[in-house]
Amino acid sequence: MPKPREQHRREPRELTELPYADHLEPFEGRLAQGGDYDTVLFDGQEFDDADASNARFIESAFTSVTFTGGRYRRTRFSDVWLSGVRWVGGDLTESTWTDAEIISSSPAGTALPGAAMNHVAFHRCKLDSVNLRAAELREVSFVECTLRDVDFMGATLTGVSFPGSTLERVRFDKARMSRVDLRGAVSLGISDGYDALHGATISGVQLMELAPMFAHILGVTVDNG
Repeated sequence: MPKPREQHRREPRELTELPYADHLEPFEGRLAQGGDYDTVLFDGQEFDDADASNARFIESAFTSVTFTGGRYRRTRFSDVWLSGVRWVGGDLTESTWTDAEIISSSPAGTALPGAAMNHVAFHRCKLDSVNLRAAELREVSFVECTLRDVDFMGATLTGVSFPGSTLERVRFDKARMSRVDLRGAVSLGISDGYDALHGATISGVQLMELAPMFAHILGVTVDNG
């Protein structure tokens, strides 16, 4: 049985490999509040300022879809597959993501405070200025991703890993971590929350890189004179 870190490095599935691929029906119409979208294929659509709050997406796939703005508060995404999706802005407060696979996608300026993510895999994604404050991430992997100005303030991270990913100006202040594996990250650009790394695993090289900040937090003066 492969180790968890090896599982996180495996290649994502293709659309045709999804167990529900043969049952997908092309989406027609508009997104609606409280809508139920079961085994639906969203392909190439552009949703501008849509309101799908409290909607449910179950065993559905999204390819080359663009979301601009919009309201998706408390929306549920269960067993979904997203590839080449752009999400510019948008309010996904307290949304729920379960068994989701997100590939080569680019959420930017997206608000996900209080979101719950369980068994979610990001592959080769670019997350820019994403708000994950007070979110709960359980068994989530960021594989070969770029996380720039991502805010995990007050979030709970359990079983989260970052193999091959680059972190730039990421905030972890007041976050709670358990079984968080940072060893595979290409770089650890953390702007706030070094003290929240309690519960995380880092490499010896990363420890040397972070040593000055750890010393500052502990009030240790390093004098090489």
